[in-house]
Formats: sequence, C-alpha cells, structure tokens
Amino acid sequence: MAQTLLLRLPSPGQEETEWLTIDDSGESETTRQRGSLTLAAAVSRSGKVVALAPATQILLAEPELPPGSGVRLARAVPFALEEQLTEDIDKMAFAVGRRNPSGTTPVAAVSRAVLHGWVEDMHAAGLEPLAIYPDISLMPDNPSLTVLWLEGERLSVRRPRSAPFAVELSPVSEALVVAGVIPDPLETDPTAEPKAAESAVLYITREDWTRVQDEFEDLSAKFESLKVQLLPDGPLPWLARGLAGTEAVNLLQGDFARTADYGARLRQWRVPAALAACLLVAHVAAQAVQIRQAKHETAALDSQIASVFSVALPNETLQNPRRQMQSQLDRIRKSGAGPEQFLRTLKILGGAMAVTPKTEIQALSFRDDSLDLKVNTQSLASLSQLSQFIATQGMTAEIQSSTPVSNGVEAHIQVRSQAARAHR
Repeated sequence: MAQTLLLRLPSPGQEETEWLTIDDSGESETTRQRGSLTLAAAVSRSGKVVALAPATQILLAEPELPPGSGVRLARAVPFALEEQLTEDIDKMAFAVGRRNPSGTTPVAAVSRAVLHGWVEDMHAAGLEPLAIYPDISLMPDNPSLTVLWLEGERLSVRRPRSAPFAVELSPVSEALVVAGVIPDPLETDPTAEPKAAESAVLYITREDWTRVQDEFEDLSAKFESLKVQLLPDGPLPWLARGLAGTEAVNLLQGDFARTADYGARLRQWRVPAALAACLLVAHVAAQAVQIRQAKHETAALDSQIASVFSVALPNETLQNPRRQMQSQLDRIRKSGAGPEQFLRTLKILGGAMAVTPKTEIQALSFRDDSLDLKVNTQSLASLSQLSQFIATQGMTAEIQSSTPVSNGVEAHIQVRSQAARAHR
C-alpha cells in the first residue's frame, strides 16, 4: 500500500518537527515522532511527502474572484486580499484553491521569505514535498457543530461549511470572544441582538486540557453544548485523517510549484539505465540472430515449394503456389466424382493385379474419371484376364494398344466406370 510521510513544520520559536507515516486512508502506520527534518528523512522510506505549515503565518480567505483561471485568476488574488494584508503584496506568495459552489474561492497568502525557508529546509534534508497545506485546513468539517482546536495559546475555529481560521490570544475566554464563538461580556449596545449560543466540540491534548479545564467549566454556560475530545497522541494523527480527499489549498504554486531535479534523478537511475540498455542490446542481438535464421529457413522452404510445384504443375508459372495448387484441386473436384472414384478405381485395379501375376504397372494417371495405365504383362491371355476382371467389378478396361516386347506384352489400358463411359 502507498505510504505518505506527513510532516508538521515547527511554529516560530520551535525547532523540532513532528512526523508520522500514513496510508491512503489517512490511518497512521507509525507512531508520532519528533526531531529534525534530517532525522525524518533518514527514518522514512516513503517517496511521497506532505507538509503542514503553521497557520499563524498564513492568511486564509475565501474572496469572490472574477471568472477565469490560471494566470488571469492569480493576478486578481493580491488585489482581493490587499486590505487584509499588512505586508507588501510583492513580498507575498499566493495560492488558489478550487472555486466553491457558493461562488467564493479559497486562497492562501504567505510571506515569500517564510515559504522559501520551509522549502529550502526540506530540500536540505533531502525531502521533496508534494504539497504544503496550512495545518488548520485539515480540521474536520462537522455539519452540525463548531469545531474548536486549542493548542497552546492558539485557538483554531471551523464552523459548518466554512473555512477555518485561527486566533492566537490568551486567556481562552478572550480568544473565544475575538473568534465570535461566545458573546462579548463588554458589549454595551442595548439594541444589539444577543448572540445565539453555539454547539461546539473541542479537540485538545491532555496537557492543554489540564491547563484550561477550569476556564472552560466557567464558560460552559455560554455554549449551547460543548463536547471535549482529548488527543492522547497529539493533533498530528487527528489531522492526518483529513488528508485523504482534502481540497485544502496547496501553497506550492507559481514560482514554488514542485519541479523535478532531473540531474539528480538521472544520477540516481544511471546504473539501472545502463543495465536496461545492456539487456536491450542483448535482446536486439538475439532477435537479429532469430530473424537471420528464419530467413534461411524461409529460403529453404521456398526452394522446396518451387520444386514440388514444378513437378505437380509443370506448365504453370510459380506466383502464389498455395492459391495455384488449391485452384487446381478445386478444378479436379468439379470435373468428376472426386477422390472417392479414384480410390475405388485403384482398389479394383489392385484386385486385378492379384489375379494376373507377373503383371507390372509402369505408369498411371487419373483424369476425368478415367485411369490410364501402361502395363507390362507376360502374354495377351494375361492382358485379357486383367480386362475381364475389371469388367466384373462394374468398370470397363479398354485396351488402347498392345506391343510385343522381349519379356511379354506392353499395353496401354484405359479404365473407367460404365456410367462415365455411357455419358461419354
């Protein structure tokens, strides 16, 4: 099963990276580990690397952008976010996601220097990230509850079917007020409509829950309902479950789009490529030998075919021997009763030879249901006996000619069926 190395890059002020290996469904195949990027690259054998960057250094928004795609859409993003940025847009990198059915488009903005630092640190460790996502973008979207994630002093919020955002503020009560999760106790406008209490689920580690449990118990009345889900192994395995099928915005776009180091790839595959080339040369050489042998065999077969053809059809010019032979056989079949008549005639002739010993057949040919014989027998009486036996089998034997020779009589006889003779 394919594996992915999921990294969580350190926040400002931290040095250690978290990582684990997950399968295609987002389930962890290893326990969460901490250390340097170099150590992560050394202990992981996965070729696919995905990194999660701290959302406190990334601006996430969903502006309404003009229709378009590609370069045209990318040019419109900085102006759509200009009022929300405190840094010069020329120093920012922008990434665009898939347009929502509502018409808004998820975008992410991050300092080019910060993003460049993340990428360079991973490259230095030998890691080639396929994607870099804001960590809060993998928070689950609950259709009926507001999802809260508290880590240290950062409170991340994701309401149903809305983009997540983060607030870094202490104490927790102030962060919840700024995030709009609970009403502001300092609100003095009597005409303002009171805020409806929200139902929420809080994801938090055991250490953080021990630290803020009393605060949340004091604030419980400000929620419609509040469930607490502890993260015993930290937030990374929980976030990993959101990686499968995520539509989070990948920061590696534009100038930071993933590119292959073709020189390094070539060096890596140099030996396998050389072995493959040797195998290819050997295969081509073997095929050449086989082709040469096949040509010799073909030439020998052609010679044999020509020899057989010249004997079978001496008056024909060799062009397509198979077709010519088949045509000649078809002509023979149509011209008479076929091979059955020929075999029957041979059978009768065999019986005649048995009753006339010392009779030799010197030549024979079969054509138009007629068997022409050239025989040598000891006397005219034997020749007459041969003719009479054939007549008793329903066929006729006409003696075309007879010539006395030193050892008897040489005769030319024509054997045919009585029906063929009558038709003639």
